[in-house]
Amino acid sequence: MRILLVEDDVSLANGMVFRLKKMGYQPEHCINGSQATSALKTSHFDLMILDLGLPDGFATGLIRSIRKKGWLVPILVLTAQDELATKLDALNSGADDFLVKPVDILELEARIRVLSRRSTNRRDDLLQVADLEIDLSKMCCHFQSRAVDLTRREFMLLKAFMLNPDRILSRQQLDELCHGWGGETESNAIEVHIHSLRKKLTPTIIKTVRGVGYKLNSHYADE
Repeated sequence: MRILLVEDDVSLANGMVFRLKKMGYQPEHCINGSQATSALKTSHFDLMILDLGLPDGFATGLIRSIRKKGWLVPILVLTAQDELATKLDALNSGADDFLVKPVDILELEARIRVLSRRSTNRRDDLLQVADLEIDLSKMCCHFQSRAVDLTRREFMLLKAFMLNPDRILSRQQLDELCHGWGGETESNAIEVHIHSLRKKLTPTIIKTVRGVGYKLNSHYADE
């Protein structure tokens, strides 16, 4: 799950990026609304965490602009301003949720999962394809009723595949998911992760679509 964090307090942002990565997310950080708009134009994000008081203006205008463009990314507002009028303005502008700083990291993570469920029309934190299941809240995986130990990046990849069964995910999408914008990775890193997932699960579960990308094969049990 890729998260766009828009926060001008670099120290606070660095702490949040660290915690979000520990929770299995891939955050990218912008310091103002202009950078955020450019990021949304060029990359896909599953969630946006947005501070209202940005250097280039109050962020409710940015929220309205995002919605006017038709971008459906869920927006979680995170701000030190706790006035009811501010909250209502943000929500009426198109934000999906609102948290007041300082925020407990466990509550933040719970709100992220709620917005993720809502945006993908799920009722809980369990993803299941045939006899493969992952629990997003506990970050655990079971295949054919046995526990499977996954690395953080393997879990991130598998979650992306299970949210998009039988849909091709490009190499660029998977690279950004695992390593982010500035992440340095060897040219075959994605192939290594995919190979490891096949070894831990079953060889037919992830198909290579040559020259395009990879997809989770929801009918792997029949092959």
